[in-house]
Amino acid sequence: MGNEWTVLPSNEADIDVVRERCRRLVRRRAAVSAGVAAVPIPGVDVLSDLRLFTQLIDEVNQEFGLSPAQIERMQPKLKLIAYEAVVSLGGMLVGKVVTRELVAAVLKRSAGKIAAKQAGKLVPIAGQIASATIGFFAFRQIGYQHVEACAKVARHVLAGAENR
Repeated sequence: MGNEWTVLPSNEADIDVVRERCRRLVRRRAAVSAGVAAVPIPGVDVLSDLRLFTQLIDEVNQEFGLSPAQIERMQPKLKLIAYEAVVSLGGMLVGKVVTRELVAAVLKRSAGKIAAKQAGKLVPIAGQIASATIGFFAFRQIGYQHVEACAKVARHVLAGAENR
């Protein structure tokens, strides 16, 4: 809750710093996801990924100043620019109240990787390693995509603020 009043990064350098900090956060969460994926119980990792990814999206949005509450506190022109950027740049989870259902929809786009991860659990040791590896890279990829979407929206809002 301490970051509740974080504002949009104020320049390109701030955006880059936040981007790198969020990418580190994604890698840490992906490693946790991989650790859970190595557990040979089918389904445990999917539930864990839903929880981890929901928290990750909320935290990344917050870091960029793009949580729903933060966007609502923006000046009207900036709020409009932010919402237009989210729509035009395709940031499906930027500025949204993130629910498990929304995260599940995003994870379904990686359904093939998830299926491979689950199938890998049926083969002892090697399957667990493969499952953890697939889980790490899938989680990291989706997380990185969200970080990049947030950075694009933040840059767009920053440009709009400078052009006012």
